[in-house]
Amino acid sequence: MKYVPRLKTKYQNEVVPALMKQFNYSSVMQAPRLLKICINQGIGDATGDKKMIETAANELTTIVGQKAVPTKARTSVSNFKLREGMPIGVRVTLRGERMYEFLDRFISIAMPRVRDFRGINDKSFDGRGNFTMGITEQIIFPEIDIDKVSKIMGMDVSFVTSANTDAEAYALLKEIGLPFVKK
Repeated sequence: MKYVPRLKTKYQNEVVPALMKQFNYSSVMQAPRLLKICINQGIGDATGDKKMIETAANELTTIVGQKAVPTKARTSVSNFKLREGMPIGVRVTLRGERMYEFLDRFISIAMPRVRDFRGINDKSFDGRGNFTMGITEQIIFPEIDIDKVSKIMGMDVSFVTSANTDAEAYALLKEIGLPFVKK
């Protein structure tokens, strides 16, 4: 028997019927779904220290379970001592099983470890059904050993959905379990 992530079965059994009832969809295929999760980590100090890219890539790979790819600068900026083509950050795109596994760990383990957490702000939708949020510390993930962290860095997490409007995407992410701020 093939392993199916817990959030994937929750999506199929609970989220889709709730969305169909809320938005009066005529078909199950009209219900929005989570397409991918993109995690991006910009490292501004990488211009001075090349090892920071390697450590950030290793930490991000450990967190998500998929190899992180370094991103390169598109243009040169002399004030920042940045040349075109220099590595400046790391990113990873999760789809399918790994996406649901990461989201499950993110909601149930990492988010409760954030200091003074009162919920996710719901004002970061882009108008097309995608949601992006920032995380200030990578140490909220239990996979990271705090003693081995040289510098605390943040990251951006983008949830790309098939929803047409922000209201549909908000309902989808809320039903999946993202802890938004209570209105």
